[in-house]
Amino acid sequence: MELFILFSILITLAAGFSYINVRWIKLPSGISLMLMGTIVSLLVIIEGYFWNGFTALVREKLELIDFSEFLLGMLLSFLLFAGSLHVQLADLRSSAKSIISFATLGTVISTVLVGFSFYLFMPLFSLEVPLIYCMLFGALISPTDPIAVMGILKKAKLSKSIETNIVGESLFNDGIGVVIFATILQIASVGIDNFGAMEIGILFVQEAIGGILMGLIIGYLGYGFMKSIDHFQTEILISLAMVMGGYSLCHSLHVSGPLAMVVAGIMTGNRGKRLAMSDITRDYLGKFWEVTDEILNAILFMLIGLEIVVVSFELGYLVVGVLMALIIVVGRFVALYIPSVLFRFKNSIGGISTLKIMTWGGLRGGISIALALSIPANPYKEIIVSVTFVIVLFSILVQGFTVEGLIKRLSK
Repeated sequence: MELFILFSILITLAAGFSYINVRWIKLPSGISLMLMGTIVSLLVIIEGYFWNGFTALVREKLELIDFSEFLLGMLLSFLLFAGSLHVQLADLRSSAKSIISFATLGTVISTVLVGFSFYLFMPLFSLEVPLIYCMLFGALISPTDPIAVMGILKKAKLSKSIETNIVGESLFNDGIGVVIFATILQIASVGIDNFGAMEIGILFVQEAIGGILMGLIIGYLGYGFMKSIDHFQTEILISLAMVMGGYSLCHSLHVSGPLAMVVAGIMTGNRGKRLAMSDITRDYLGKFWEVTDEILNAILFMLIGLEIVVVSFELGYLVVGVLMALIIVVGRFVALYIPSVLFRFKNSIGGISTLKIMTWGGLRGGISIALALSIPANPYKEIIVSVTFVIVLFSILVQGFTVEGLIKRLSK
């Protein structure tokens, strides 16, 4: 009952803040909810100085929700599937080389650059973090968050090519990033001496390729069931089964659930909508997942803002977080530039201007926080979690606020 009350408060706050935003502020919903959630958190912390124990009480209630498990174990499957439904396969095919390069090689380059920067940067603040945990930090912070990215792009007027590259990359590099994170976490847990190149390769292939194959199987089964009937209520229920049952199966088989949901969502949004659904079903299914996406996004961004109450913030962590946020922006540009030159598609995607938009529009969000919180207890977890929170706040509130202006300026 206590958990139900907590979610009721979250939904009520999200509804109230969404109304204020739509009525007066008119920001992208993710930015507005996270901003207002952050303001509420700061007010709670300030109130704690006047009312003894108030902040501790709020922290105790928020800790009823395991943020990492809540996002990675439940919300992520719905949000990735809902986001993938709107991606057109024809657009993906036309940008396949750039999307695959950015999502794979780009994510690896970013992980290494950010990880080494973090490792070299920490001693300047008298903070020592082993290289393997710095790489773990690089892995969790390198993928752009498709949930945050798509929320911002709804208001920004981008060319179809740039939008496809940003959305496609963020959907796939999210899955790749989770796989890299899981691989490095495994190495950190058992020790590099007990985990050779062969084991690393097998784990990566099992997670990534296995996730893609499972997504194809889930998508094809869903397509087959939907095509054999014409009953929109049942077909919506089948799409829910694809997400919940499919994601749970991926977890049991130790393959990438995020990649499976992206592939299954793309199949359902293209082949499924075109060949397996009537006009009525197509309309109802689209509206159902659009509303589901909005509600879950509202809860997620509200929760990210409020989670500040739970995290330990020291001045040193705050400074490190802001500086690392700037380093990550530079690292992302390098991680995009190298594949675009190496595979010779820089000019075909729009040149340096497109890379600048993709760099500044590559927001970090709840997935990075969830991965940071999922790290087992160790002496370095607090530093990583706190710095990750600062980077996510910077990403969504600073980059998110200014990316539309950057797009307009570069478009001119």
